[in-house]
Amino acid sequence: MNNAYNWYSTLIRPTWSPPSWLFGPVWSVLYLLIAFSFGTVFYKAFTGKLPWLVVLPFILNLLFNFAFTPLQFGLKNNLFAAIDILLVLTTLVWAMVVIYPHIKWITYIQVPYLIWVSFATVLQLTITYLNK
Repeated sequence: MNNAYNWYSTLIRPTWSPPSWLFGPVWSVLYLLIAFSFGTVFYKAFTGKLPWLVVLPFILNLLFNFAFTPLQFGLKNNLFAAIDILLVLTTLVWAMVVIYPHIKWITYIQVPYLIWVSFATVLQLTITYLNK
């Protein structure tokens, strides 16, 4: 994995790109929020209090979120990572919209995740463009 991070450090990045050390703490906090809120959604679905169609964007969001690192750092493919981060952003917005009528606080707790993923999307698209 160290080789992948060395590869990433050779990429052209915008001047506003955050330092590498920031990603770990930010994602640690976000994953706590995701675990708590998504876990609530899954629990409500398993207990029949939420329709599974409402849960679908949460499932897809997790799949796309977890796919990003292997695509970006495993395959070292900026284009696939850019497509994936767009899917993360899309499924997050979808999840926030569909859960709102059922459990409003789940939507509100996603706001930091939405802000970070929006920033990460612009960053990834910029990196992909700069390194084409």
